[in-house]
Amino acid sequence: MKLIKTSIKGLVLVEPDVYPDSRGYFFESFQREKFLELGIDADFVQDNESMSQKNVLRGLHFQKPPFAQGKLVRVVRGSVLDVAVDIRRNSKTYGQWESSVLSAANKLMMWIPEGFAHGFLVLEDDTIFQYKCTNYYNKESECGIIWNDPDLKIDWGIENPLVSEKDLKGIRFKNLKSPL
Repeated sequence: MKLIKTSIKGLVLVEPDVYPDSRGYFFESFQREKFLELGIDADFVQDNESMSQKNVLRGLHFQKPPFAQGKLVRVVRGSVLDVAVDIRRNSKTYGQWESSVLSAANKLMMWIPEGFAHGFLVLEDDTIFQYKCTNYYNKESECGIIWNDPDLKIDWGIENPLVSEKDLKGIRFKNLKSPL
């Protein structure tokens, strides 16, 4: 297992060691000691899974303290364009974002620590997306930034994705008073 650093401190891709053979493959998607060796000290308390069709966009979501979450995200089937936006007030990269294609084929995972808004665009039908969270979901703590914020200028590669009513009500980044 190895880390692939991004331009934003703390946000990393995790490339697992994959062991293929004639039957298929095997890999550890999480092993606490290995993650600690990589510098990721995460205590996961909740796993989530979603299934989506092509062109569905979910996000950009985050939770306010005391329910802020770190997330380890990966794709079980299909592929996504995964996006994380740094919303840590005192970060040198505040307002910057990174994106990566995560897929069942490449088996890459993204570690998104607390202090990031997260979203993804589904690139294939019937994509299954999983994520481990370091804190429990709390509806009252949930917040969102509008997916097509003109100040963030995220290149989703699509003009009219399928977005939920809730996500269409996300705030503008310039109006965010980040609690993180």
